[in-house]
Amino acid sequence: MSVADKMADQRAMLRELNKLVPETMKGFNAMQKGAKEGGVLGAKEKEYVALGIAISERCEPCINFHVEALKKAGGTREELGDICAMAITMGGGPALMYAARALAAWDELAA
Repeated sequence: MSVADKMADQRAMLRELNKLVPETMKGFNAMQKGAKEGGVLGAKEKEYVALGIAISERCEPCINFHVEALKKAGGTREELGDICAMAITMGGGPALMYAARALAAWDELAA
């Protein structure tokens, strides 16, 4: 299954979850908005952090969404490489495997 297909499936699952627990989703979305807006870091820098955490936590859906967001924020493949390197340093072998997934997602979404 392609990264785009996985993201579409995940978005559909999240829409269903939103129907079931709308207040929880509303709260999560408000928290996410609060973290993304304002502050001293720009959108790209915040996506660096989010993607690094997603890799070290081994969350493939998170990786895909944050790769997409990083691309939209003007990130480059080379910057992604630096993020992967730091996540590998912090997360060891499991992060190495998910860093490879982040790079594959980038390459597929860039095509």
